[in-house]
Amino acid sequence: MSTALVLFRRDLRLNDNPALAAACASHEHVLPVYIHAPAEEGAWAIGAASQWWLHHSLASLQKRLHSHHAGLHIAQGDSLACLRALIKQSGAEAVYWNRLYEPAAIERDTRVKAALREQGVAVHSHNASLWLEPWQIATQQGDPYRVFTPYWRNLRTQISPAEPLPEPAIRGWKALSGNLDLEALRLLPTLSWDAGFAEHWQPGEYGAAQMLDLFCDDAVTDYAHARDLPARHGTSRLSPHLHFGEISPRQIHFALANHVKRTDTKKRSDIEPYLRELGWREFAYHLLYHFPKTPTENFNPRFRDFRWNPPDKALLKRWRQGRTGIPLVDAGMRELWHTGWMHNRVRMVVASFLTKNLRQHWHEGERWFWDTLVDADLASNTLGWQWVAGCGADAAPYFRVFNPVTQSKKFDPEGVYLKRWLPELADFPRDLLHEPWKDPDRLRRSGYPSPIVDLAESRENALAAYQSGKDH
Repeated sequence: MSTALVLFRRDLRLNDNPALAAACASHEHVLPVYIHAPAEEGAWAIGAASQWWLHHSLASLQKRLHSHHAGLHIAQGDSLACLRALIKQSGAEAVYWNRLYEPAAIERDTRVKAALREQGVAVHSHNASLWLEPWQIATQQGDPYRVFTPYWRNLRTQISPAEPLPEPAIRGWKALSGNLDLEALRLLPTLSWDAGFAEHWQPGEYGAAQMLDLFCDDAVTDYAHARDLPARHGTSRLSPHLHFGEISPRQIHFALANHVKRTDTKKRSDIEPYLRELGWREFAYHLLYHFPKTPTENFNPRFRDFRWNPPDKALLKRWRQGRTGIPLVDAGMRELWHTGWMHNRVRMVVASFLTKNLRQHWHEGERWFWDTLVDADLASNTLGWQWVAGCGADAAPYFRVFNPVTQSKKFDPEGVYLKRWLPELADFPRDLLHEPWKDPDRLRRSGYPSPIVDLAESRENALAAYQSGKDH
């Protein structure tokens, strides 16, 4: 009887899992495997917040497999060495996995695939996380896209709400001795800085399905408007579930299309704005695949010699702690620390404040988000930071500087979001809440800090630096 290994990575689900489905269809025995190899991620080993998510997502996957009288074999170390040992022990003739697209992962998977095939083991890789592979969509000239709108127009014509793959019929599972306990990976923090995470998240395939149901029943109806309001549950909050592969774009698309069919015509939701957001995620992977140096290098070479301020430890510390004295920035940074997530509108504001008002290099923010976000994703994180900094593909012009006061007045006019994360300002009247420095005495008594920078002056300095760069 034939045996196959199925290597789980960021595809931690049983439904709509192409590698798992293909293995179950072709082999009598299947061994689910997870190999923890952070050293193989190069400079982008998984951050602390994502480690928390990974631990609980793996625990959820174990429970799902146990319901099928199966288990997840956990190993740690060099991927090729672990796979070879498991192949020898199990007699497996094939290995299946779903593809990753980060540069270090591509290099590793290419090497592993070649080595296993050389020893006579079949290796099959599949697409589980994207609508289309990055190499399957191109301009009319055959080049990769550099601008989102034409990319999306092309992609939108090629996707449809096709029914996802069902959970495969499990005819038999191969179990081996010697697998590690999940706790042996030491993914959870030794200090309980993650206490707030469990209040907001349920990692795993079941949690992803619940979040999708909530989105369909509630937020998607008003998504185009409510997604900009940080005080409301107006976004899908599916990003960490997507990153860890607990749900796929195909599943989301199919569910949203069915939701529209079931809804009364007069109340029918427009799902296009959200599909476009999934397209932005797809675009991020398209760029990362075709331009693999962008996590560390400016996409726009004109920014190669841009005059960023030298790293300022004191300013960076205040920014990370949510102690800048700018309410919307601080509320976002505290939300991030407490929940491992930040509302997307606020992400743009805090990124603009760091890269333009403080003129700190976007690398500083990219790295902090990488360590503190539960949805830290190299493709999306890179695209987002370069977009706000003005040096990326399809970027916001550098002279566009988000004004945190204007943004909070527009999108959080009652200060609900600000008061949630800034208890020092809870008793401030609405006319002062967005600009508490206008009453210095009250600000001093509140314990909330004064602004670390003048917004208008720092904006002018940023524009002057940009103009100077253009002139050289």
